[in-house]
Amino acid sequence: MTHPLQPLLHDELVVLRAPTQVWSAPDGTIGTAPIHGIAHSDVRVVRGLRVRVGGVPPEHLVSSGRTADRVSIESLLRHLDDPTPDPGVRLRIDREVVVEGCAETLTLTTRHDAAIATTVEIELDLDATPIDALKQGLPPTPTVAVQLDDGTARWSGEHVTASLATTGLRLTERPGGLLLSADVVVPPRGSVSVGWQLHATDAIGAVRGATGPAPWSTPTEAGFALDRVDPRLARWVERALTDLDALRLTVVGHPDQQFLAAGAPWFFTLFGRDSLWAARMMLPLGTRLAGDTLRVLARLQGTGTEAATAEQPGKIMHELRRQSLVIDDDVTLPPLYYGTVDATPLWVCLLHDAWRAGLPDDEVRALLPHLEAALAWMRDSGDADGDGLLEYIDESGRGLANQGWKDSGDSVQWRDGSLAEGPIALCEVQAYAFEAAVGGAALLDAFDRPGADAWRAWAGRLRTAFHERFWVTDPAVTGPLGSYPAIALDAQKRPVDTVTSNLGHLLGTGLLDAEQSALVATRLGSTELDSGYGLRTMSTDSIGYWPLSYHGGSVWTHDTAIAVTGLARDGHHAVAASLAEGLLRAAESFDFRMPELHSGDPASSTARPVPYPASCRPQAWSAAAAIAVLSVVSGE
Repeated sequence: MTHPLQPLLHDELVVLRAPTQVWSAPDGTIGTAPIHGIAHSDVRVVRGLRVRVGGVPPEHLVSSGRTADRVSIESLLRHLDDPTPDPGVRLRIDREVVVEGCAETLTLTTRHDAAIATTVEIELDLDATPIDALKQGLPPTPTVAVQLDDGTARWSGEHVTASLATTGLRLTERPGGLLLSADVVVPPRGSVSVGWQLHATDAIGAVRGATGPAPWSTPTEAGFALDRVDPRLARWVERALTDLDALRLTVVGHPDQQFLAAGAPWFFTLFGRDSLWAARMMLPLGTRLAGDTLRVLARLQGTGTEAATAEQPGKIMHELRRQSLVIDDDVTLPPLYYGTVDATPLWVCLLHDAWRAGLPDDEVRALLPHLEAALAWMRDSGDADGDGLLEYIDESGRGLANQGWKDSGDSVQWRDGSLAEGPIALCEVQAYAFEAAVGGAALLDAFDRPGADAWRAWAGRLRTAFHERFWVTDPAVTGPLGSYPAIALDAQKRPVDTVTSNLGHLLGTGLLDAEQSALVATRLGSTELDSGYGLRTMSTDSIGYWPLSYHGGSVWTHDTAIAVTGLARDGHHAVAASLAEGLLRAAESFDFRMPELHSGDPASSTARPVPYPASCRPQAWSAAAAIAVLSVVSGE
């Protein structure tokens, strides 16, 4: 049976500065894999790029770059060389991506005493295919009309307009695209360069690239000594910060307020949960990113009730798109979609943590009405059945079936592999809500607003309900490690008994007592959950476990870092250190750019972590996890 396939990503070269990204083979060629292309604002504008020098493709040596938005691609031109073993003629391609486009400079260099006359040809295949269509494995846009005018080519589609100009290259139209060509002479022991520049704009984009400096301090400015930590962690932090710099975005109309796009290639936009977690992990480097993220999301906070968008008063949104997102025949998400149960309490938690970290009082005070609305959502809409716990269900019939961070359709399942039926009350969401209510009460007290005692009482009732209803205690199920919290309660309020990484999100929130925290820590440190490369999303003793399952056995960097942080806060330093060491092993294998997720195969049987082949990279919360781990290791 054949069906559309999502493109694989793990072996491909990506260069980016949101909202522009370039995916290619390691040698810079575009078009040999489905994900390849130059895309701006979720529309691919070039799907093929091939270089020939003297009629022959270059022979690739290495591709390297110190920042996310630049790469140098080194190749040999041996067909232009002499027969001696030492290569004497080289091609260097410098590729740079900026907010509204990209550029390449091709430089031919020779060590020989004689000049070399040759030709440079670059074939470009033009496109106007939405990134969402690529993700679904759908065919690209068949043809794109191009206009040539005064040495510039222009084309458009899906409301994105692209233009291309050249330096030292002729520009002519060819079937399906453009030909850039030049006759060049490489001088003796010298070099010659040619290049091209692409500019793109989106007429309907909801987000824009951020300009100016990143809204965080360097680790050194924040008091961290990278020369005193594990060198692997130092390299991960350095790589993560350049990736995060390239993922900065703003919403249209507010260029002064930045947030982090969730990740490349599919999530170059605002996600409530992802942006909040990334900003929270970045707090050790200052409060500016947190303040901006809070304000951006507050501006979009729900005010009415609409089933199609899942909007409710006080609710923090899930994602913002330039147009509706069609995931499959059953799921279509509107451009502004609120289908998340955890973003609202996480917004409150970030506001509280940012205030504690030094967010100026006037900035906090301006957000207090949004705080009160978010707290009210937890009590009213978030707890739809009034049982004191937060749950979710898709009322539209066209939205996400699961609305926690594990939002795939099979992410909430019983140990026997059967799926839980909603409404679903996730364990970690109760922890977020408890922490939000307690932190929100502290803010209300500090700023002389009413209601603090009521929210502390509400938090106490939630904590009691969690202790009474979430714990799996049957020895036949729990085994020798003892009781543990279920991943969720199902529609009948039964504890769904799968052991999952969600447990790690409970630690450090105050929801658990000391004995319960110790039981959870023991679970997290078991070989069923600790893969040696990080924390598995699902325990190996569950029927549904599979190491390459998106949410059912894989390892997510941010998920592990959240557990590491919670373990450290609750005093379980040995387990925290083991999970952190696993992330460092993985980071080294991934050249210190941690992907969205990787396989849950054990380190005991694999020399390096197995990639999840469709994993996004860079991913904001995977990169920000480096700062969370740095903070734990440094004892901050």
